[in-house]
Amino acid sequence: MTDIHVVANMTDALLARLHPAITRWNRLEGRPRTHHFDRALRAEVRDAMWMLSRQWQLGEFVGDDAGSPVLARACLDMRLVDRYQAAAGAVLPFDRDDLIEPRVERKPVPMSVGDQYLSLDLRMSVGRRWLRLLERDFPANDYADQYRTAYAVKVPDPTAQSDQLVCAHVDAWQEIGCAAERAIDGVALLDHVASGGSVDDGINLAAPAHAGALDSLLGRLREWFSGLIDQPVPGDDAWSAERLEYAFGISAPSGDGDADGGTEMVLRAPEYHHGTLDWYALEHTDATRLDPGDAAPPLAPTRDVQTFIPTQVVFDGMPDTRWWTFEDRLTNFGDVTPDTTDIGKLLLMEFALIFANDWFVVPWTLPIGALAEMQGIAVTTVFDERLWIEPVPQGVADAGWESWSMFSLTGDSTGHATFPAQLSVLPVASRVLEGPPLEEISLVRDEMSNMVWAIEQQIPLPTGWPRSGVEAGHELHTFLQGLVGPPAAPPPAPAAPIRYTAMTSVPEQWIPFIPVHVPNSTRETQLQRAAMPRFLDNAPPPPRPVEPRTPLLRHNLPDTYFIYEEEVPRAGVHVTQCFQRVRRADGSVVVWYGARKGTGRGEGSSGLGFDRLTATDK
Repeated sequence: MTDIHVVANMTDALLARLHPAITRWNRLEGRPRTHHFDRALRAEVRDAMWMLSRQWQLGEFVGDDAGSPVLARACLDMRLVDRYQAAAGAVLPFDRDDLIEPRVERKPVPMSVGDQYLSLDLRMSVGRRWLRLLERDFPANDYADQYRTAYAVKVPDPTAQSDQLVCAHVDAWQEIGCAAERAIDGVALLDHVASGGSVDDGINLAAPAHAGALDSLLGRLREWFSGLIDQPVPGDDAWSAERLEYAFGISAPSGDGDADGGTEMVLRAPEYHHGTLDWYALEHTDATRLDPGDAAPPLAPTRDVQTFIPTQVVFDGMPDTRWWTFEDRLTNFGDVTPDTTDIGKLLLMEFALIFANDWFVVPWTLPIGALAEMQGIAVTTVFDERLWIEPVPQGVADAGWESWSMFSLTGDSTGHATFPAQLSVLPVASRVLEGPPLEEISLVRDEMSNMVWAIEQQIPLPTGWPRSGVEAGHELHTFLQGLVGPPAAPPPAPAAPIRYTAMTSVPEQWIPFIPVHVPNSTRETQLQRAAMPRFLDNAPPPPRPVEPRTPLLRHNLPDTYFIYEEEVPRAGVHVTQCFQRVRRADGSVVVWYGARKGTGRGEGSSGLGFDRLTATDK
């Protein structure tokens, strides 16, 4: 029998490895038998002291004696806007039932470019309407055929200078050729009567009494056309061609008066070009009347007092006041990284992340076309406290670093102790439908040439459709070159290693604006429209200048046209014109032709150069 071997010191034996050893152990492993882990996921905490410690850590035990508002009684003064002025035009009554965007943004629809007509589709629509009126009121006469002959769309003549803009584009030539001598140019009839002519000029009347009937019929046509597209009357155009933006003003009775009568609160929008009109486009002025020569009796503002139940502000991404509540992850104000000079974002983050649950909403429905000014709010708290809260003074109106405000209109506040705090509720459209741009230009700075180039990106054709400026310029140049003969063959390559070029060419859609001095000033400059020569082989000298084809750039042609230099920054300017459509509150539709200005895409280079030496290609 084997003797039992006893190890006296197991630790020393293992360290010295005198005997082999086999290590064994048991592991306890949990194997859940359920598919529901709701209780485990609740992370139940049964230690009440731990919960109280977390509340103490977050400051939930720190309270103050501030009571929440339960009732509010607000006092508001309202002044209704009753006057409107487009730029420096006449002061007209302000219609609060109509929309203000069409009235401000509307521009005359371009019907011609020099001697060449435009918008043929619109011209034929007016002519078709005139034929329907004639067939309805004079079914037994041949007036329709006579007007079709007198005001017919003419067949384009490629040799006539007035038809070069038609014949240069094949598709436009074909389209106008199909309508020539078949359709009536209705706008030509309206222009003929507006210039002093008679509606029956060149028409053989069946009876003398028909002349008055045709005049009445023309009035119906003119009324229909004015309702089809809203266009400004002379003196009511708010567009400033020198600024490439709109300017207008509105006023409301202030309730005060002077020696001449009642004064007004005058608000102006000197630089509106965004396409979305709202209260922030207006600025306060120190003028006492929109029309200095018209003083009405003083009219006191309407005071309205209403009682509300205040409601806490709630918005997406709002931080929750309790620790154990999960917040919506879709809106995270913590990811906003504003610059130190971006005051708007800093104020928004402070409002949303720090004082969000300290703000209350007092809803108030204001009438359209009103200037509202809050006088104060009487608040009742849960402790039955009654407090009278007045509006916070908006800075000071004196010049200095403290002369700034937040909840007020900017502008000249001379004569006021604080900045005016009126809120304007304008009759604006909730949604505007815009068509494709018919005109599109880009103003870019060319530092190498020390000038500004106005690039015509979209050019309206006589048919009414736009064409790319590059294609339109190339087609016109090719057509004009064909009229004077084929281009000459290029000269043989010189034997010299270099070549001299007196002047490089520029695409036809690039219109130059050169800096010139402002009159009576040696430092200020402005941009004046210029022209590049059009070089055609075999054409007799001197070369004709290249004229712009967009109505935006043809302003005041052939006279000078100036643009303020500050209106074209280094980033450039992008201007478009298109038809816009909106529906009024009563369901009626208004269409107008308006412009919009935006930021460009930076500087550009035309490649224009003089006296260049280039290497000869071998």
